[in-house]
Amino acid sequence: MEYLLKFLIFPGFLFTAFAGIMASWFDRKVTARVQWRVGPPIMQPLYDIVKLLGKEAVVPKDSAVITFLAAPCFGLAAVTIVSVMVWNAMLWQNSGFIGDLFVVIYFLMVPSIALIIGGFASRNPVASLGASREMKLMLADELPFILAVLVPVIQSGGAIRLNQLMAYQHTHGMVAGSVSGVIALIVAVITVQAKLTLVPFDLPEAETELMGGVEVEYSGPPLAIIRLTRMMMLFTLPMFLVLLFWGGVEFTGWSILWSVLKYLFFLVLIILIRNTNPRLRTDQAIRFLWGPVTLLGIAGVVLASIGM
Repeated sequence: MEYLLKFLIFPGFLFTAFAGIMASWFDRKVTARVQWRVGPPIMQPLYDIVKLLGKEAVVPKDSAVITFLAAPCFGLAAVTIVSVMVWNAMLWQNSGFIGDLFVVIYFLMVPSIALIIGGFASRNPVASLGASREMKLMLADELPFILAVLVPVIQSGGAIRLNQLMAYQHTHGMVAGSVSGVIALIVAVITVQAKLTLVPFDLPEAETELMGGVEVEYSGPPLAIIRLTRMMMLFTLPMFLVLLFWGGVEFTGWSILWSVLKYLFFLVLIILIRNTNPRLRTDQAIRFLWGPVTLLGIAGVVLASIGM
């Protein structure tokens, strides 16, 4: 019962969904101010989700119906599991298990895989093209992302438990306080931008080119699930970076404010990158992620290995 409550309420689905909706509103509000607009009211992302939940789900005639409808649910479940594992490590020091870091990395791939499967299952040429781009982007960002994650593991003496990575930073200082940590953090931020498929890596959706890409055939509740999953990812991925590179969060005294500022730093950085860069072509994105970003990740791993 305890585990079910954690998954459904705190720090699971309800908590992550609420935080993701607030993060989405903050994203839209800052974007609007950058463009000299007023922006939406604070509850607008929630209204959007509720509106979609009340609409009819239209299924393409020749699609694989079960696969098409089930795919978004797997993405939502995966990001909920990641949030539970990350917050468990930050709130309860004795929680977790050996290798939970690898499980988190695996589950962070599932939302992209779910969109790929759903796009191909729709049998829509535009959605299939979007799914193809999503697949290429996922393959391109995964290697540098893993290299960035390896730096905290190496610095902590091979710790592969989330709570051990936090404990190491409480004792020896933040990973981001070292040269290799700064390099790994830069790589991680770039790859998180790609995992969120935000500009300059929004090529799987590319509304001006693909009319929404993988989402073009989705409507009603399935589309609401996809949108909610993206909102939850906007909260969960920056919190994962806070744990890896910035010592996690604490809820005692002034540490609460510092913990919130850590998250807001990554969120604002993601929003600014989104609003100050043009969209990359597929070949440019792959060349960039497998080229300079991967080399930077390798440099971070080498420097961490020699103690810098």
